[in-house]
Amino acid sequence: MPWNQSDYPASMKNLAEHTRKKAIEIGNALLNEGYEESRAIPIAISQAEKYTNSDEQAHYVIQHREEEWKMMKEGHQHVILSSGTKEELVQKAKPYVQDKGGVLTIYKLDGSVEYTLYEG
Repeated sequence: MPWNQSDYPASMKNLAEHTRKKAIEIGNALLNEGYEESRAIPIAISQAEKYTNSDEQAHYVIQHREEEWKMMKEGHQHVILSSGTKEELVQKAKPYVQDKGGVLTIYKLDGSVEYTLYEG
């Protein structure tokens, strides 16, 4: 039976949400390939942790540009989210970045780093 966000193995209970999502995705793929649950679960958890803890994580930034607070992928110019206030944008950005399993760095108005969130 495929797993989902409300029905998954107990051993995935304490994983961060984005890691658990990835473990469920990997686990379902392994089950579809014919792996037994007893093998699929530890493999899925291990691979999901490697994936979400790797340097391949997307890095997002919130910076003040052109009279507005904007969230972009680090090193890119495409604006993903924007708002007139930093607080409002941070509240919108947290679930987005968490769903992507990324890292969010929030900058001060002067351009210095205020803080970094590794999980929403």
